[in-house]
Amino acid sequence: MSTTNRIRTALTELTGVDHPIVQTGMGWVAGPKLVTATAEAGGLGILASATMTYAELEKAIIETKSRTDKPFGVNLRADAADAMDRVKLLVKHRVKVASFALAPKRELIDKLKENDAVVIPSVGLPRHAEKVASWGADAVMIQGGEGGGHTGATPTTLLLPTVLDAVDIPVIAAGGFFDGRGLAAALSYGAAGIGMGTRFLLTSDSAVPEHIKRRYLEFGLDGTVVTAKADGMPHRLLRTEFIDGLESGSSIGRLLATLRRTTQFKELSGQSWAALVRDGFSMKRSSGRSWGQMMLAANTPMLLKAGLVDGDTQAGMLAAGQVVGVIDDLPSCEQLVDRIIDEAVARLSAVAGGAQNRKGAVA
Repeated sequence: MSTTNRIRTALTELTGVDHPIVQTGMGWVAGPKLVTATAEAGGLGILASATMTYAELEKAIIETKSRTDKPFGVNLRADAADAMDRVKLLVKHRVKVASFALAPKRELIDKLKENDAVVIPSVGLPRHAEKVASWGADAVMIQGGEGGGHTGATPTTLLLPTVLDAVDIPVIAAGGFFDGRGLAAALSYGAAGIGMGTRFLLTSDSAVPEHIKRRYLEFGLDGTVVTAKADGMPHRLLRTEFIDGLESGSSIGRLLATLRRTTQFKELSGQSWAALVRDGFSMKRSSGRSWGQMMLAANTPMLLKAGLVDGDTQAGMLAAGQVVGVIDDLPSCEQLVDRIIDEAVARLSAVAGGAQNRKGAVA
């Protein structure tokens, strides 16, 4: 962290980080290396645990703590069969922040709050934010439809103000952010900070294979597609030949591929079939997915691993937000965070001072 500029918000006060920038918990991407680099740059790095076994998660937490003494977080699957065990693991290692991809059960929030952890669920609607706020969540993160991975249809510019109006706790905005102008805009709306996934994936500190990062940089604003063919839920991905094939392939072909990749994930994760079934029942209860969608959901970890870890674009998928079309470099996390903060400070100062904008209009 080299910039001398600071932007203090409810998020920085709550978590103890220097800057109101969150690196989201991307499966197979957000490991100790990236999280440490983000933390050292002054942002809030989030470990992704959904693609880790319990033992792998503990190892990743220990490694991250050995690399940095700055605050960081862990993203948990609220619908996992061992969710409470993982919460207890965070408590054991005194992890500062617990984030959730779905609204966590009240008992999970209670356990974390009892042990002074900061709880930040992700929500997709104002009523979801109201529910977790009433249960004691410290903040919420919203992701507009511009974001990568699982996403909704509402753009950030509409979702953010409706959630801000619904709750009194800090709101972090994600979906479509990549620079200081975006941070300044989010703060002007009333957000406490921004979350970014694709922008942090495309840094020199990311463990994604270099040739895959370069492939991301080749795509334009029309380079992503939202499809439910991958795992049964709307998923924003790079528009690769593999994804085009999924979109046009037969139902039987997708089913056979799904069964094959489910078996692969079982072997990789070390889970028994019974554990996978328990997870399936838990996910079905919490999300209301059909059994067909549940079978497809088991696809996701292996499809993402093939693309983001193995670097095989012919057999895997690459999650990406629409911002991929405006990103053209691979800075370090420190360089990225510093320039976002410096630019945001400059933009906010210009607006406050009535400075002339690039088109010659006076703010």
